[in-house]
Amino acid sequence: MMLRLLRIAAWPLVVKVPVLVAGLMITVATTISYVVLWHFIQDQESNLELVASAYLDGVSAAVLPAITREDVWEVYDALDRTRSRYAGVEPRFTLVALPNGRVLAASDPLRFPFRSIVPDELRRRFATDDGFIIDTAIGRGWLARTLRAGGVPVGRLFAGLDITNLLRLRREILSTLILVNACLTLAFALGGYFALKRMLQPLSILKDYVELRDGRVETIPESYRSRVSSEFGQLFDRFNSMARALNERQVLATHLAEQEKYAMLGRLASGMAHEINNPLGGMLNAIDTIQAHGEDPAVRLTSLDFLRRGLGSIRNVARAALVTYKGGSDINILIQGDLDDLLFLVQHETGARRLRLDWQNYVSQPLAINGSAVRQIALNLLLNACAASPVEGLITFIASYSDEALWIVVADEGPGLPKNIAAFLDQAVSEAAPAPESKGLGLWTTSQLIRRLGGGAEVDYLGIGTRVTVTLPVASDDALDVAA
Repeated sequence: MMLRLLRIAAWPLVVKVPVLVAGLMITVATTISYVVLWHFIQDQESNLELVASAYLDGVSAAVLPAITREDVWEVYDALDRTRSRYAGVEPRFTLVALPNGRVLAASDPLRFPFRSIVPDELRRRFATDDGFIIDTAIGRGWLARTLRAGGVPVGRLFAGLDITNLLRLRREILSTLILVNACLTLAFALGGYFALKRMLQPLSILKDYVELRDGRVETIPESYRSRVSSEFGQLFDRFNSMARALNERQVLATHLAEQEKYAMLGRLASGMAHEINNPLGGMLNAIDTIQAHGEDPAVRLTSLDFLRRGLGSIRNVARAALVTYKGGSDINILIQGDLDDLLFLVQHETGARRLRLDWQNYVSQPLAINGSAVRQIALNLLLNACAASPVEGLITFIASYSDEALWIVVADEGPGLPKNIAAFLDQAVSEAAPAPESKGLGLWTTSQLIRRLGGGAEVDYLGIGTRVTVTLPVASDDALDVAA
């Protein structure tokens, strides 16, 4: 489950699009915020440098005459006056140093005593150059300017400014940008999610109705049609047309399958009539013989034996047909005789075409499987093989089993089963019925029976003829006990 969540391709579209929108919004917002904040910092530092430079200009003009005389009190007084005048700059200290690096006067004489050495902190920052340096780590701005009289350096002016308010303003602006961008990103993501969910709602409806219900494709109700856009409405109309066509074709295919079944029954009935008529003719002759020569014991016994064998043949044919189309005593059990009885049902077909039948039935014990359906599958395949085989051709029938499966193999020497018809047996899933004007409804019906039993079929081409192998699952021995 976790791996599926990590695979973006597995996400639903209603999630991927809002996430993509949110990602783009975050990228754009981050870029814009960085550019805005960078320009703000540049403007802020530039303005601060201008104000600080103006402060130094005022201080320099006030203290320069006193520095040349090294008048400490006058310099201190000038520093004190300019400090109050430039309160907006928020200077923390201002000091005047002589060219020898000693303090002449400072706004904070306790921190920077008279004649003390200028602190290393200032000397390192401004070893030779003047300028303005901002240290955001401690919230300070540092200023330095060389004072000159007649082009000759007479001292240096140092100042430390409090810039915590400026840094606080930066943080507030950054927080505001983050909050606004986060709200906009969330709003766009949620808006995209709900908008896309509403836009894709027709696809959810279509997905629900694409599934088969009771073997039919249901049409989308008109109430849904009126609630969607014209594009999805056209899609719904086309889907409904397709669903109606498929349902009509399925109904027609079922009807034609029934007709083919009845045609097959008629063909079998004709064959049965032929198989019954042959012994009947002999039996009538035997009756005539008894009537004419009944006083002769030998003739009478011979005629009665002929009558008994004729009636037995008729009984076998009738019993085989009855079991196949009405079902045996228990349709959930298959015995060896259920398959052997099929010999009588295909006898007319094989005899009319002088076909040779290689019959190998290895089902030696009862199997827990629908015997009636298995007989119908085997009979359909045998009749199909008889119809495809040339005169005097060979048909092979093999039935074998294991604890888990039953195998039925039917092979012929015909021209080969057409690929499109063989596809009905080869398909792993139930395929739509063939078109009404095409052949193959019999094998399509057989494939439905095979899949109803949970089995499968395989078609092999042997160069001469076709071999169909049907594999059907067999229930455990417990099922036989229940059936018994």
